[in-house]
Amino acid sequence: MIGIMANEYTLFNDLAREAEIPENGILSRTLYQDDHVKVILFGFAAGQELTAHTAPMRASIHIVDGSAKLTLGSDVIDGAPGTWAMMEPKLEHGIRALTPTRMLLMMYKQSR
Repeated sequence: MIGIMANEYTLFNDLAREAEIPENGILSRTLYQDDHVKVILFGFAAGQELTAHTAPMRASIHIVDGSAKLTLGSDVIDGAPGTWAMMEPKLEHGIRALTPTRMLLMMYKQSR
């Protein structure tokens, strides 16, 4: 692990270094978790996908690197580095990596 976990903060200087992209498949790594949020970094091989599904909580997606097609409800969005989306509970969503891709997923456990 390259990140720094101190009592007051958790720091990752380079998210791309925290998740390897497999030759085939999807890898995930939980970077942080507490009573309010869970942060997971995914590495997708080109062509891999998480098919459309829903979640009972708010969540956000951030494309760290690579390119992907994001399904957000009835919309299909081109995701490039820097793409960020906030999703409300029960929104159907999915992702298909067009190239090797890293994605940061944050799941928010507390209601707003």
